[in-house]
This record gives sequence, structure tokens and C-alpha cells, in this order.
Amino acid sequence: MQQNETLNAIIELIEKRRLGKAIDELENYLLSHTGLRDMEILSGIKSDYQLMAEYWQRGFDDPKRAEVYEKLLRRLYMLTVNVMIHQRIRNSSFLNTLYNRPRQIRKDWSMSNLKQDLETFVSTVAVLELEPPHTRQEKLDLLYQEHQCMMHDLFDYILTSRLWKDCLAEAFEDILLSPTIDINDQQLIVSAVTISAMNAFGPNKFNVLMHVYQKATDERLRQRALVGWVLSMNADRAMLYTEMKDVIREVCSDERCCKEITELQMQMLYCMDAESDTKKIQNEIMPDLMAGNNLRITGHGIEQVEDDALEDILHPDAAEQNMERMEQSMQRMVEMQKQGSDIYFGGFSQMKRFPFFNDVLNWFVPFYPQHPSISQLWNKSKGMKFLHKLTKVSAFCDSDIYSFVLAFDQVYKRLPEDILKVMNDEEAAPVVMGGEISAEKRNEPAFIRRMYLQNLYRFFMLFPFRSEFENPFAADAELIEYAFFGNKLFRDTPLEKHFVEVAAFMVKHHRYKEAQSVLENCSEQSRDYQFYMLNGSVLRHFGRMNSYQYQMALSLKPGDEKAMAALARAYFAEGAYEGSMKIYEDLLQVHPDNKSYQLNDAVCLIHVKRYEEAMTLLYKLSYLYPDDEEIQRVFAWGLTVNRKFEQAEKIYSKLLSTDEPRIQDTLNYGYCLWFEGKPLDASSIFRALNEKHVDFEKEFRYEEQLIEAMGIDDAEKNLMLDTISVGH
Repeated sequence: MQQNETLNAIIELIEKRRLGKAIDELENYLLSHTGLRDMEILSGIKSDYQLMAEYWQRGFDDPKRAEVYEKLLRRLYMLTVNVMIHQRIRNSSFLNTLYNRPRQIRKDWSMSNLKQDLETFVSTVAVLELEPPHTRQEKLDLLYQEHQCMMHDLFDYILTSRLWKDCLAEAFEDILLSPTIDINDQQLIVSAVTISAMNAFGPNKFNVLMHVYQKATDERLRQRALVGWVLSMNADRAMLYTEMKDVIREVCSDERCCKEITELQMQMLYCMDAESDTKKIQNEIMPDLMAGNNLRITGHGIEQVEDDALEDILHPDAAEQNMERMEQSMQRMVEMQKQGSDIYFGGFSQMKRFPFFNDVLNWFVPFYPQHPSISQLWNKSKGMKFLHKLTKVSAFCDSDIYSFVLAFDQVYKRLPEDILKVMNDEEAAPVVMGGEISAEKRNEPAFIRRMYLQNLYRFFMLFPFRSEFENPFAADAELIEYAFFGNKLFRDTPLEKHFVEVAAFMVKHHRYKEAQSVLENCSEQSRDYQFYMLNGSVLRHFGRMNSYQYQMALSLKPGDEKAMAALARAYFAEGAYEGSMKIYEDLLQVHPDNKSYQLNDAVCLIHVKRYEEAMTLLYKLSYLYPDDEEIQRVFAWGLTVNRKFEQAEKIYSKLLSTDEPRIQDTLNYGYCLWFEGKPLDASSIFRALNEKHVDFEKEFRYEEQLIEAMGIDDAEKNLMLDTISVGH
């Protein structure tokens, strides 16, 4: 989204409460830009500020000075953001069109007239339902067409509106909570308010979304409002609007709300996985699904492929095996869908090029068959009953249902006769990839929310002018806005008890950066055993092994085996081998036969130069587990540092006989040959690692003490580096 650095800097001044300087900076900006109306508003703010400052300079005691200062800051913030919105619209031909069109078509945007028009639509539909069928449909079609145009105007009007004053916010809240307004219209308005509030935070738009979430009785409206206020809340603006924190703490005091916000955060993560899920479906699942049928997709449509009699003779079990693979693939899709994956994004992303999706509101309009763009297709399309059944039981979001209906007529004409016959059979039941969804499931808050999030995701990923809007799914955002559990406004609220749960979910999905932002948002009093264990894992992922995390976990759960093992690994990574060894020895007191603990203890013994003890342990492990590569790997290194080179060579020859030997094994084999007095053979091995970009100067520094203990001086070490380099 387009940013104005000057105006952003002024907002930062306001957040820092530098009112006088912010006024001067905005005045300078407006003087170089046409904005007479804005300059008049600024003059009023400046005049009030100067009056307050004058009284203060004269030494008058004003008990309301702080309150006045606060109000002036808020007035200046609203003005600055409104100027920013105006500049953004003026500099974008797309936004400029959105702004001008509804204001030119409809001159009266008074809230009383708007509400009356919305209510009239509902009452007119109810009256027309009483008319005879032969006259009713034509009138309904015209009514829905006119209403769609009005909603188009209203949506764009809200989308490009400035920050709302109290009276306007109250009027919209009244419309959104009124039982006499169509629920589809209310949902569309919430979406428009959400996108507008995300683009430019305004406290009144945020409050409207919050109040609708708290007061609405329709679950579809509630869930849209929940997504809206969560994605539009701004921690920086809470510096000005301190009551935001209180409102959020209050709503989070309801456990139902905490549950829904937690689910929402996890669902946002599933949205972020949509593209990787699409690749998995295309590469791993679809080939098996296509292999089991006799259809072929061509440039002229879908064709049937004749059964191959010879194939049946040569491979009589192939059909059955193909069917099994198909069933397994279908089941994978079902499981992915149940877990929350967006399994349809890839398929439907290619179906968003219809003119229908040129209008922003059509990405968010709840599906209803009377929509003017699809009503004819819905009611008169061949295969209509099949179409109705499929959309009724599938887990398509609204946007995808519209795509499917728009594409169905074209696809239907190209289907083979056999399939057409089956589809027109009234008893035919469509097979839905991902499984059918029951009516009960569709009414669950989590399902409703997930479908709406998929609408949002498609818009922000696929709409041609998506860059004009603040994208809550932006993967490269510094603040990682989709990981909203990292928002400081949730800190010190009852929601905080779910932070670690969500961070663990993020780690499970390999979203470590997001998990880190959530864990960093945990207050000191909420940092329990689970927090420290998880935080230690996240820090380790970023190469910041911090034993302090596991020390704290162990202090909260003395003697806990997981914490002890994690602390031992952390000590080892930090080079504190004595501390690591001590913990492994304590663990072996409880689990004397634990293979992993014994091996790690042996590695620590090698590092602290207690070679004999290490080798005693390694001989035992090597005998008990002769096929364990990890044990053999450590055993070979132990033999090397104990100067038992011939034995070590035999093990390395086995380790390096695999198709892709480990770099560390190759490197250690080179050390073994070098220490044995075979520098030429060693350099040949080392040179083979040049293609792997091994930094030998760094490696030799790491093993500096061992190299020196083996009697290799600096001259010989440099000769080896020269030989490796020349070979390269």
C-alpha cells in the first residue's frame, strides 16, 4: 500500500505526544499541497493549542490541561490520517475511481435515507414473495439488480471514507445491529469497514466492529466483525486511545471470546499455508486421483480414454491399485480439509478472472442465488440440480461458489455424454474432494470464520489492485500482522493464557519467526515451564542456544527429564561440556540403558579429554548397536582422537560408502588421515569438500587444540590450507 513518509513521520510525532512540532510539520505539508478545508481544521487546532500554551506560560493552573492536550492530539491525529487518505486516493487512479463513482451517482448519503433504503429492500422482497409466480420473478430480478448497484455504491463509499465521527459511527452501528436490515447487506458493510479500518486506523470504525461482535445475534455477522476488529487493532494508536486496551481486556475476559480469537489465529496460519498446500495437492495428490480414471483434459474440453484391454491382461491388479491410491488421496484431502487447510485455493485461483471479480464487493458478498450476475445460471443452467447439490455440500467459500457457478455452464458443455447423463440423473450425488460438509458443521462459528478468511485471502492474493490495500496476510511484513497474538494490546489480558499454545502451534507449522513474536509478547508473570521450554526451542532454531531458558524451566519443575535433556544440549552447544556431562550422568542414574544419553555422555567425555572413559562407553555401544550409524560415527571420532587410526578408517569407509555421505564424516575422515601422517591422502579428501563450500580456516580454528595436540604446528597447518586451495 502506498505510503507517505512525511505524514507517517507526523503521526509518529503525535504518538510521541509532540503536539506543537506535529502541528508545525502538518502546516508545512499542507502549505505545499492543496487542502484548504484541511488547513481550516488545522488552524482551529493550532489556535486552541496556542491558547492553552499561553495560559500555561502565564502560570495559570488549569486542572483540565492534560485532558485538553489529549483531545488536541486526537483531533490532530484524525486530521493527519484524513489528509493521508485523501493523498492516497488522489495518487491512485483505481482508488480515485472508487471514491468518485458512488459520490457522483448518489448525492444524498445521509444515514437516515440509507437505512430507509436498506429497510425498503427487505420489505419489498417480502411483499413480492406474495405475488403470483408469473409476475413475481421479473420484479424480483429487477429489485435485486437495483439493490446490488446500491450496495456496490455503499461498499465503495465506506471503503474510501475518512475517519468517522461519533455520530456517523453510531448510525452505522444501528444499521448493522438492526433486525430490519438484510443480513447479507450487514455482512458486506462489515467487510467494507474492516478493509477501510485496516488501511487507516480510526477508533470509531474499530469500536463499531467491536460492538457488532459483542452484540450481534447472527453468527455470520459476529464472525466477520471479530475478524474485522482483530485485524484492524493498532498497538501504536493505543498510545493515543488508551481506552482501547480496556475494551480489549474486557472482551477477552469472556472465555468464549478467547477461544474464538485463539482459533482465528490458528486459522490465519492455515491461510498462510495455502500456497504450499496447493503444491502438495498438485504434486502428491492429484496425480493419483487422475491416474484412476479414464478421462483426459484437452484444449477442447474433457475427453474419455478407451480402456486398454492389453493393459488389463498384463497388469490385472492395476485398476484395483489405482482405486486404492485414489481413495488414499481422497482421504488425505479430507484430513487436510478437517485440519483447516485451504485445499481449494489452487484450483479456484485460476477462476477469478471473470468480470464479476472486477468489483471489490463481489469478493466479500455472501453467496445468494439471486445475485444478478449468477441468477440466470443458477436457475436455468443445464445440470442445475447437480450444481445445487454440489455447492450445498462442499466446503467452498462464498468467493469460490461464485467462481464455480460462473464456470459451471462453460465446463458443462464440454463434458462427455456419459458424465452428462449421470449428472442429470436426479439421484446422482456429487463426489466432493475434501468431503461433504453437514448443515450443522456449516453453522459452527469456526467454520463460518474459516470460510470468510478464505474470501479475504483470495482477495488479498489475487485481486489485480490488491497493492492499494493493507494486506493482513503479507508474508514479508516486518510486524508479521497475521501473527496478531504478538500485538501488545493482547498482553496482560486473559487471552495471554493461550499464547504458549498458539506459539507451539506455530512451531509445529515451522513458523518460528511468528512464534518468537508471540513468546516475546508474554508478560513475566505468565512465563511458566511450557513457555521456557518452547522459547528455548525457538531460540535454538535461530542459532541462539540459551541455557537460561532451560534453567528456568528446570527451576519450575525440578528433576524434569525433558528440561534436563534440553539443558544438557544447550550447555553442549554453548561449549559448557562439563555441565552437559554432569546432567547426562544424572540422567543415566535414572535411565542407565538409555542409548541417547550414553552416546551424548561419551561425546562430552571426548570434549573434556577423558578419552579412556569415553572409549569404554563407545566400545560397549558399538558392540550393542553395530548398525547404528550415529554411534559408529562418534566411535570413529573417538578412535581418531585416541590415535587408533586403522580402526577409525574401517568405520569411515563404511560411513562414506553411502550415495550421499555426510560432510562431517568426510571431514573427520580427512582429519583421521592427516593425524595418521598421510597429509597427501588427507588433502585429497579435503579438496573434495571444496564443492560443498567448507570453510577450512574456520574448521581448523574450531579444532585448533586437537590439531596442536596431534603434533601439527602452524607451518604444517598452513601447508595443508595452501594444498587444499591450490587443488581447488
